[in-house]
Amino acid sequence: MYRVKKNYSLIILVCCLFIFLCAGMALASERLSVRSSVANLRNGSGTKYKVLWQVEKYHPFLVINKKKDWYEVKDFEGDTAWIHKTLLGKTDTVISIKSKCNIRSKPDTSGDIVLRVERGVPFKVLGRKGDWINIEHTDGEVGWIFKKLVW
Repeated sequence: MYRVKKNYSLIILVCCLFIFLCAGMALASERLSVRSSVANLRNGSGTKYKVLWQVEKYHPFLVINKKKDWYEVKDFEGDTAWIHKTLLGKTDTVISIKSKCNIRSKPDTSGDIVLRVERGVPFKVLGRKGDWINIEHTDGEVGWIFKKLVW
């Protein structure tokens, strides 16, 4: 009898651990982006908290915590802050991580440079082709960027 109870307890413990780990991985892997023209990032989960910085549309984040209608997010630099969930959406976006990134007319280094951007410029993803990403800036500029230049 004791052996059956011990095995049952172990099975329950393993199942709970599995559920906890799966929930944590799902939350950690959730990637969202700003859908408003400008969004405030705060040091806490509410409007009474200080605005740390602002970001523009398409800025991507990883969700690391949720508290009611507020999400704690991490950006491409590893900085964390809180943002209201209504300011985020599921649009596929990227952000430049290098200085002077070339945006090209086609997915190849032989394509004309249509735009050159600094580090920290967000884009909406329109499509992908091999190691290249077709992107659009909020001002309507469209082009291709090499995937190692973005997060």
